Order: sequence, then C-alpha cells, then structure tokens
Amino acid sequence: MTDEEKNKRKRMLTELFHDAAYRPMKLKELAIFLDVPRERREELEEVLNQLVAEGKAGVSKKGRYGKPVRETMSGIFGATAKGFGFVTVPGRDGDIFVPADKTKGAMHGDQVEVSVKEASDGRRAEGEITRILERANATVIGLYRKNKNYGFVIPDNQKLTQDVFIPSGKDMGAVTGHKVAARITDYGNGRQNPEGEITEILGHVNDPGVDIRSIVRAYDLPEEFPADVMAQTAGIADSIWMKPSAGARKKNDSEACAGVYTVNDLEPSLYNRGYTENKMTEPETDAPTDELPPAFRHRLDLRHLKTVTIDGEDAKDLDDAVTISKESDDHYTLGVHIADVSHYVTEGSPLDQEAKRRGTSVYLVDRVIPMLPHKLSNGICSLNEGEDRLALSCIMEIDGSGAVVGHQIAETVIRVDRRMTYTAVNAIITNRDEDVMARYDGFVEMFDRMKELADLLRAKRGRRGSIDFDFPESKITLDGRGRPVEIKPYERSAATNIIEDFMLIANETVAEDYFWQEIPFLYRTHEEPDPEKMKRLAAFINNFGYVLRVPNGEVHPKEVQKLLAKIEGTPEEALLSRMTLRSMKQAKYTTECTGHFGLAARYYTHFTSPIRRYPDLQIHRIIKENLHGGLSKSRTAHYAKLLPEVAVKSSALERRADEAERETEKLKKCEYMSGHIGEIYDGVISGVTVWGIYVELPNTVEGMVRVGDLEGDYFIFDEAKMEMVGELTNRRYKLGQKVTVQVTGTDKRMRTIDFVIVPDGAVDPEKL
Repeated sequence: MTDEEKNKRKRMLTELFHDAAYRPMKLKELAIFLDVPRERREELEEVLNQLVAEGKAGVSKKGRYGKPVRETMSGIFGATAKGFGFVTVPGRDGDIFVPADKTKGAMHGDQVEVSVKEASDGRRAEGEITRILERANATVIGLYRKNKNYGFVIPDNQKLTQDVFIPSGKDMGAVTGHKVAARITDYGNGRQNPEGEITEILGHVNDPGVDIRSIVRAYDLPEEFPADVMAQTAGIADSIWMKPSAGARKKNDSEACAGVYTVNDLEPSLYNRGYTENKMTEPETDAPTDELPPAFRHRLDLRHLKTVTIDGEDAKDLDDAVTISKESDDHYTLGVHIADVSHYVTEGSPLDQEAKRRGTSVYLVDRVIPMLPHKLSNGICSLNEGEDRLALSCIMEIDGSGAVVGHQIAETVIRVDRRMTYTAVNAIITNRDEDVMARYDGFVEMFDRMKELADLLRAKRGRRGSIDFDFPESKITLDGRGRPVEIKPYERSAATNIIEDFMLIANETVAEDYFWQEIPFLYRTHEEPDPEKMKRLAAFINNFGYVLRVPNGEVHPKEVQKLLAKIEGTPEEALLSRMTLRSMKQAKYTTECTGHFGLAARYYTHFTSPIRRYPDLQIHRIIKENLHGGLSKSRTAHYAKLLPEVAVKSSALERRADEAERETEKLKKCEYMSGHIGEIYDGVISGVTVWGIYVELPNTVEGMVRVGDLEGDYFIFDEAKMEMVGELTNRRYKLGQKVTVQVTGTDKRMRTIDFVIVPDGAVDPEKL
C-alpha cells in the first residue's frame, strides 16, 4: 500500500468513526464492512494502529475500533517554566503530560480535571485540562514592576508562568523593586493574565532578609503561633519538678500534670485519664529529690545511666539521647531515649492542631520555623544537659551480628550528663585527640562502644542491601545582615553515622513491634521503583559499561547497592547516582507497612523526632496509650479514621519544607557567587544536557556553561554517552571531567549561576 493509499484510508476511517450512526467494530468486522479482502487485512490493521498512535482513533479492551478513547480523572497539576506541565493522579502510575496550549489557565498546584488520551506505544499519556476544581494560589509572592497606570507582579515561583496584572489603585503604593504579596481576584483564562491586588509589601528586593521572607511567604510557611497556642504554652511548667500554672487547666477539677492540657470534648486516652484522675492526688514537690514526683512514679527512672546527646554545634532542639553498655563480647544494651513531647502536646489541644497544620519544622539557611513554640522545642521538651526530662525510650538488646534479640519500649525519666557535638565525638573516636579525650574523660570508652556497635549495625544493613546515597550537603554561613560569607560541604563523620545508625535501628524496632500488634499506626514507607523506569535506567547505565539486573523491571535494593559501589570514585558517579535516585519513588507516610526499599527494611517508621515531625508525635500517643492498658475499640476506630489523613497531609507538608529549604540554599549560593564575578575556580562536570554543561565547585556550588559559550567548535549533545562533542575537533566534555571555569554572572530571581570554561587557565575579559 502506497503512502497516498494509506492517507486516503486514514481519512475515510476517521470520517467513519465520527459518524453518529457508527458503532465500534473489531478488525474482522471492519474488513467485512469495508469489503477488504482477507489477504489485505494486515494492511488495514497497520492503518488502524497508526490512527491509534496518532490519537485519531481509539481501541477498546475488546479490540473494537472507534473514536479516540478519552478518560476523565482529577489530580494535581504541576507546571514547568516552559508552560507545559503534568497532572499527578492519586493511585495512578505515571503522570499525564499536558501541552502548554491545553492547560486551560491552570496554575502550578491546582487541582484539575483532565481528559486523558492513553498512549498505545508505551509513551506517557497525554491530556487536556477540562476544568479547574480547586485553586492552589490565592496569593502570589513576587517582584513588582510599575508602569504609568498599572503594574505587574512577576512571581518568584518559576512554575507560575504568567505575571499578575495589578490595576491602578490596587498597588498599596508599591514601587518598582518591591517584593509584594498579591491576592488574585481573577485567574484569567490562560490567554489573559491573572489579575490581582497587592495586600502586603514585604520590602525592597535589596533589603536584608526580604529574600528569605519572600520564600517563607511563597511557600505559606507559618511564622507566628496563634494566641491560643501561646496561652497553652505559657501554662506549661519549665521543669518536671514544678506545678503547671493555671493556664494548663481547662474546665475540669483535676490537676493537669506538668502542663498536660486535657480536652473535655474528646474521649480522653487511657494514659491521660491515668495522669489526670489517678496520678495527681499528691502535690508536686518544689525541688528535685532522689524520688520522682508522684505523677511520674510509674515511669522507669533511668537518671542513673550515663546519658549523652550528640548533635551539631548549633542544634537547640535536642530530641534524642543515647545510653549504651556491653555485657559481653557479643551483647550490647542500647537505649534510644526520645523526648516525650506527647505528654505536653495532647490530642486536640491548640498546640496539637497547630503542630498538625505545620507538619514539620523547616530549617532554612538563616532561620528555623519550628513545629512547636521555643518554650517546648528548646525548653522542657529538649533533652538539655543536667535537666531531668520525660522520655519515651526504646531499649534494645543487640547481639554480635547487629540483630535485635530483645527490646522494651517504656515511658522513662532521664538526665543527660553531656551535651556532645559531632565534632567532639569524632575527635575522640576517629582522631584520638588527646586534649578532647582528656576533656571528656570517663566517656571515651562509652563512645568507643558506640562506634563499635554502629559499625555492626551498618554492616548488617549493608548485607541486606540498604542503599546509601552520599550526596554532599551544603553548610552556608551568613553574616549579621544575612549575607553568605562562606559555603562548604557539610562533613559527615563516624560521629554522625553513630546517631544515624542508632535512630534507624530504633525506628525499625518500634515499627516491627507495632506491626505485629496489629494496632493502627503510621509507617515510613518507600515503595519499589516503577519497573519501566528501572528498565530505562538499566539501559542508560549500560552505555557506561555497567550492568543493573532488572528481570521484568524488578530490582532488589542489593543490586542498586552493588551498582553504587562499582561507580564510587568514578567520573560518572555523580550522574549515575542522581539518575538512580530519580528512578525511585519518594518515601512517604502510610498506614500500611509495605516496607522501605531504600533501607531494604521490612518494617520502618519515624519515632525519633517528635519535636520536629508530627507523625512521630502522633505515634508516641498511640504507643503510650497502648502501654497504659491498650486501645479500646472506640480508640482503635478513632485512630483508624484519623491516621490516613495525617499520613497524606504530613507527606505533603514534608515536601513543601524540602522545597523551601532547597530554594533558600539556591538563593544564597547565587548571592554568594555574585560577589565573586570574574573569579576562577577548578570544578568538575556534574551534568551534561542539550543546553549546556553543569560544573560543580568544591564548595558544592553548581553553575552552568551554556552551549553557546563553548568556544572553538560547534558542540553537539550525545545523549547516549551524556557528552558534549565538538563537531570538527571531536573535543569532548563529559561527566567527572575536571575543568577550570570563570564566574560570569548570576541571576537571583532565576537562581542561576553562569560560568565559562577557561582554556589552559587563560581568562577571557570579554566574558565579564
């Protein structure tokens, strides 16, 4: 069949399918209807398949051909800076691609209805937005540009691709260069810009702190705590030895212990009933004694154990402490003691509602936006040195192979003997610094035991296939005006590994315990990668001479671990590690224990950070209620109903925090390099794309050499080998290659840094 004949038949079939009287037919029925002889049915089938691939025809599961099959579903629209985007539908594998002219004016984050055309050749499904169900951007943060009679707000978020039109009289007196918040009053229709009014002027773009404040507002991060939250906080005692003030009581005659806030319109949990009804019959003492206050005598008193916290120098919210002993060559007792935040933040209280709304503490470059007020996060809940503190402890018996052979989860009272830093502990266990060892005489053997056990636990995880992506994190130092003065890699050490290993084993132990008790619970899960993505990854890395075994697209974490071990120290390590990470799914909170692929763990949860993560706080309540007699049917039903919402919301708030943290880092890196225009650095090619080469400097700053700035040849991107190749000279720029670059410019709004390659160390002044 000639091309002309094919096209003619395509037109005829398309007209037939759109005829109102036509009913979908199978291939054989169509052949008879069109009088196509048996020997030419393959030609008809070929034409039909082409029409399906082009989206001009559809085929049902029963093989009947007709008009294009489109399905309508709802999801969240994720826009790109280029205008097109993708719709993520809950429960569906793979996003739906939406071309720029099919977005119907949807903005990034909107909940939309999308009409989907499924691809028949394995490609991504394509769709068209038909309706916007819920807007995500009531307010836009951006840079104001004023014209004579009107103005525009250019959104900081690059995924919001349209400027917001501000009519005359709606600008609050803002001038060009102001960072503002604009409330959208009319979203337009995709062809017409959204319209709005300025509701707040954050300051001039060059004023100190305005840049970070803009990001805080853009991500809707809550800064101030509501009045009812602060009122509840004020009533919480500063010590377990003090009575709570009247502010800790709420419409009942029973005394709240050390700041417990009871809520009468909820069924109280068993542990709160125990405290408020039975434990407070005796008055609190005013000063510490050897015997605990009556309210806490049901707890294990572990104040006699040698206890330490190990954190960064700047940490103020200390929510985990550790104890360790070694009874024999192959028997350790490890205690992981976590701040008992749930004792002070009770279910349904203002503190609880606000913590749930925030979901997590957010650690920006110049500030921390805490989940809980500082009086709790840095005060009574923080495991500060020398202070008696309430804890929820996981005490584990571990054998010489790193296996947990027994454990106890209990409410405890602890007292931290030393507030240690990673730097000091590493100086002891790695550098054997005599001065530091002398300063902490009496604790050196304890830290050696910790290192010994941590190595056992890490080796055990390694044997089962746990994956460790070791991407360098950035430590950015600011001056008093918020300007970056130093950027360097955050150093990981044996000391940071100790805490990581101990927290991981505590999380696994708690998760396994509560899984087998069949109690409603929150788990931290990491699903197995999508088979198609793993097949594509295996094909990609094969170009570099590596093999990833993915039978039917399924991969065991051990295979990924082997790959990372093989590429360690190679030029392509950075790219292949990132490509591998992007091929995996995001970890999230769920009520089903489906395992953690990256850790190769069957059971995993988040138990160790209730000061800064809401899921940890939530499961502490469940654990304590279970310790006080178990969950009644009504309480089991209560948690079964509550936890799915907590899981979904906490996962979303975690992603929001991660994005905000990344944006502030990119901003400060850009600001830092703007003070180094013209300077020359040695770097390593960290990425190669069709539009240029990414170069990473030793201080973790990454910039781009645009393809148009590659001189001496016309360069073409070789996607298979991830190289930039000179067409005439065959000169190549590839991953891991060392290059010398010169900083030529920065763009704070776009968060980009521009480099040019300096051949043989020669500076090109024209690029400045």
